[in-house]
Amino acid sequence: MTARAPVLLSSSSVFPEPTAATFEMAATLGYDGVEVMVWTDPVSQDAGALRGLAEHYGVPVLSVHAPCLLVTQRVWSPDPWERLRRSAVLAETLGAPTVVVHPPFTWQRDYARSFATGLGRLAGHHPDVRFAVENMYPVRMAGRQFVPYVPGWNPTDTGYDAYTLDLSHCAASRSDALEMADAMGAQLAHVHLGDGTGEGRDEHLVPGRGTQPCAELLASLAARGFTGAVAVEVATRGAKSRAVREADLRASLEFAREHLAAPAPVR
Repeated sequence: MTARAPVLLSSSSVFPEPTAATFEMAATLGYDGVEVMVWTDPVSQDAGALRGLAEHYGVPVLSVHAPCLLVTQRVWSPDPWERLRRSAVLAETLGAPTVVVHPPFTWQRDYARSFATGLGRLAGHHPDVRFAVENMYPVRMAGRQFVPYVPGWNPTDTGYDAYTLDLSHCAASRSDALEMADAMGAQLAHVHLGDGTGEGRDEHLVPGRGTQPCAELLASLAARGFTGAVAVEVATRGAKSRAVREADLRASLEFAREHLAAPAPVR
């Protein structure tokens, strides 16, 4: 019998609460581990602090999300390669096998030019870490659409050694998540579980509250030979209380566990 993929709680899912709260909630709700989003919270950048939290709550860090967001462009360094290197070191120190990476922004010309070869070079220096490039989405504003990533929002058009499949981003790009998983193939290393309505924006809804094939994707992972982790990445910033936030995170965990336990054939 194939072991069920571990279900992680992303620290982005507890925002605006701090990184430390992720470990407390993950332990309380019964998550298998944590994905640390490296951002401006100093704890998210500190291996010693994160190791202490993991040991105190008994919840390991099993993936690290590199600081690739607009608001994290100066975390650690303005140099994107240094941010990726430090993300890899953080992951190695904590025993996390995966670093989640976004494609370069259009204005990061030098970084974009050497992105694929640079990832390969980093992987050579950090052989125990997978750099899993995440699918993104076009941005729609005032009736217009533009792609802020180079060479595009869909990493499978270029081809990388490992991918992160984000279902909310599939909704925002109006792409089929199951087809995206097919395109990623054996290089599918990590999943960001969230939902969306396909209205062209990144919603990160609790799975089951949108229109994405979250259940079908989870059920297909075993048949796909998936050996990575599923990280719950949902937006709870609008929750009116800790109890409401925990209820959404509990529902997300229960959804993930239910459908990971119901294997289905790949289309």
